[in-house]
Amino acid sequence: MDSLASQSSLVLVVEDEPSLSQVLEAYLRREGFRTERAFDGESALRLFYATRPDLVLLDVMLPRLDGFEILRRIRQAGDTPVIMVTARVDDVDRLVGFRMGTDDYVTKPFNPPEVIERVKAVLRRVQPREGERPLVVAGLAIDPRGMQVRASGRRLDLTLSEYRMVELLARHPGRVFSRAEIIQSCLPESGALDRVVDTHLNSVRRKLGAVGAADPFESVRGVGYRLSEGG
Repeated sequence: MDSLASQSSLVLVVEDEPSLSQVLEAYLRREGFRTERAFDGESALRLFYATRPDLVLLDVMLPRLDGFEILRRIRQAGDTPVIMVTARVDDVDRLVGFRMGTDDYVTKPFNPPEVIERVKAVLRRVQPREGERPLVVAGLAIDPRGMQVRASGRRLDLTLSEYRMVELLARHPGRVFSRAEIIQSCLPESGALDRVVDTHLNSVRRKLGAVGAADPFESVRGVGYRLSEGG
C-alpha cells in the first residue's frame, strides 16, 4: 500500500487551524501523498465533490458546517474513507462519529507521524484483494475484491468498517467473536471502544432491514457476535 499511496492517493485535509493543516500536509506529502486543503465546511464539500479524494482527514469543529454534517453528506455520496480529527474526547462524540460511518478517530493533540500511519492503515484496508473468490453464506453475497455485500439481490451501502466486520463473521459462521477480537481484526489501529462494534453491527442490521433481508447476526450476551449457521 505504501508504494501505491506514494504514487496516487489524494488526501483532503479539512482543518480550520492553518498551522495544523500545514503540518499534516507536510507530513503527507513527505510520504508521497497528494493533498488538498479546506478550512471550513462549505469549501470542504466543494473540494470533495470536485476532486473525489481517496481519504478525508476531517476536523469536527469547523466554521459554516461541522464535521458531522460533512461526514453525513460524504456518506450519502459513497464510502470514501474518513478519519475524524478533533479536540473532543467525549465517548459520545466518538460513538456518534462511528455510527455515522467514520473509519477512524484521532484526538488532538496528536502526533503527526501517527496520523500518517492511520491514513496508510485505512487505505490498506480499502485496497481490492486479488484472487479471493466471492463468498455466499446466510443470505449474504460477499465480493472481497470489490469489497461489496449484497442481500436480497441488492447491494448494501456499507462503510469500510461495517464491511470488514460482516466479512469477518461470514468467513467463520457459528463462531462467536468477542468485541475485542472484532476490533483487533477490523479496526486494529483505531483504538475503538467496544461499544463501537455494537454501533456498526446495529447499522448493518438496519441496512439489511431496509432491503427486506433477514438478519443473520446473533448477539451473544456478555461476549460478542456470531453469524448464524442457519442464516
